[in-house]
Amino acid sequence: MAFFKYPFWLLYRIWFYILVAIPIIIMFPLLIISISREQWYPYFFKLARIWSKFILIGMGFAYKITSEEKLDANKSYMFVANHTSMADIMLMLVAVKNPFVFVGKQELTKIPLFGFFYKRTCILVDRSSAKSRQAVFLRAQKRIKQGSSICIFPEGGVPEEHIVLDSFKDGAFRLAINHHIPVVPITFYDNKKRFSYTFFSGSPGRMRAKIHKFLPTEGLTIEDTKSLNEKARSIILKDLTDTK
Repeated sequence: MAFFKYPFWLLYRIWFYILVAIPIIIMFPLLIISISREQWYPYFFKLARIWSKFILIGMGFAYKITSEEKLDANKSYMFVANHTSMADIMLMLVAVKNPFVFVGKQELTKIPLFGFFYKRTCILVDRSSAKSRQAVFLRAQKRIKQGSSICIFPEGGVPEEHIVLDSFKDGAFRLAINHHIPVVPITFYDNKKRFSYTFFSGSPGRMRAKIHKFLPTEGLTIEDTKSLNEKARSIILKDLTDTK
């Protein structure tokens, strides 16, 4: 049986990158126009959501989004979720309609086509550089003032597969407190099983996400960063351990 699985997994990975490329090529002129000015980012975001749906459907992922609280289209939020898969970006874009900007690692800029737009629309961070981390705060502040939300995977990377949920970095929560925007915990239940970073793995199937009740930051100070961090993490961790 394993003899047949490995060729499937190889082709499945190749198919993923083909799906990533196809809508970018088709929408390339519109994408270029939408990133030419920062104030046109909401138009790019709409195109990115189309791109994400194309990939998830093409991979055979039957995604389902549930929400405990409704997002206000006129407000900014800090979205945080567990990180286990390359498909996390796509599912996040499908789950949330409010335009948001990813804070992500620089390594993804190396992916052909995808990396070109990723570099020009996301807030990139070199986690080994204190200067880079400080620049993230300044760029995120600018985006929030423009009316966008921010999305950060607070584990600071993809943990080893046996780890259900790694510890959270404080950056997302400090930003949310500084700008008085709610933190929105989101749980991705199936992404690790569907399409993890382990090369020979993955399969079509259900892909669920849940938007939890928002954590308000009004009245909080920087001293509350750690408690807000732990509250968001405990919500996601409990959901991951209680739900199958």
